[in-house]
Amino acid sequence: MPTLGLSVADTVGAMSALHPELTGASDPGAALPTGQQWVIGHGPFEATVVEVGGGLRTLTRDGVDLVAGYAAQERCASGRGQQLMPWPNRIRDGRYTFAGTEQQLPLTEVPLRNASHGLVRWVLWELVEMEDSWLTVGYRLHPQPGWEHFLDLRTTYALDDSGLTVTTAARNVGPGPAPFGYGAHPYLATGDTPLDDIQVRIPAREWVEVDDRLLPVGRHPVPGSDYDFLERHPVGAHDLDTAYTDVLRDADGRWRCTVASADRTVTLWADEAFGWLQVFTAIARDQKGVPGVAVEPMSCPADAFNSTESLVVLEPGEEWTGTWGITPGINPE
Repeated sequence: MPTLGLSVADTVGAMSALHPELTGASDPGAALPTGQQWVIGHGPFEATVVEVGGGLRTLTRDGVDLVAGYAAQERCASGRGQQLMPWPNRIRDGRYTFAGTEQQLPLTEVPLRNASHGLVRWVLWELVEMEDSWLTVGYRLHPQPGWEHFLDLRTTYALDDSGLTVTTAARNVGPGPAPFGYGAHPYLATGDTPLDDIQVRIPAREWVEVDDRLLPVGRHPVPGSDYDFLERHPVGAHDLDTAYTDVLRDADGRWRCTVASADRTVTLWADEAFGWLQVFTAIARDQKGVPGVAVEPMSCPADAFNSTESLVVLEPGEEWTGTWGITPGINPE
């Protein structure tokens, strides 16, 4: 990224002057549930990244929501904008075996007895570097119950004329191999359009069947099924909380998933590091908070620590990198 000669403190101070509601992290009376709020901007675009989880709280173009985020005074709910590492989705019973050692993770999805969405959603991320239109946050993941490894995690959020680009790198800085998977949990904003009328295109040829604990039990062809959104069409009465794979990529190697409502069209794209995505519509159906459809790029499916499907194993010193982004007004059809 280019350097404009501004320190992190100078940049944060300038952004705080523009957004006084985001200040006060050192004042207990003004503390925010997601900690420090870091704002970047470029042309009509503005984004807010938060200290808790290093996630994306807002993304707007000309003041119109592109992601269904949440207010600065609210705690993150429904995974909005969170980063999911070192695994996305769920691990059955929180139990897995790696390198001959059985591990037991805390069960964070208690009703379904799963370990859900990784270990970094609620930890404090550090602001590593920041300029007007981009920033990098980082976190060192240490050994803990059910996890014996060291990962150096870095995520860069960058705005340009096309929208938002998010690049995450995970480096194994420990003495032995480490399992790894990545996911992100943005909701694409849908405004006031009822879910039945929201149009979705999902560029994938297989969908994943799950059991009553939302864990994979099989994969099926998309064409002709209720999960067929290869051509963009309204969601209608059919709810989705569904993982997809066998993705269709465009000439640039990216797949693109589009969510279109009456007043906006938003596309999420992901590069070759992502062979999976999850689409979740219940928030738009139930109108819980800002309405939106979750489109989650994933490097592997649920329970990959057990199935090993698409699981990355990082050797000491090895690094994984993946990039995804959000672009308004793009229809790939």
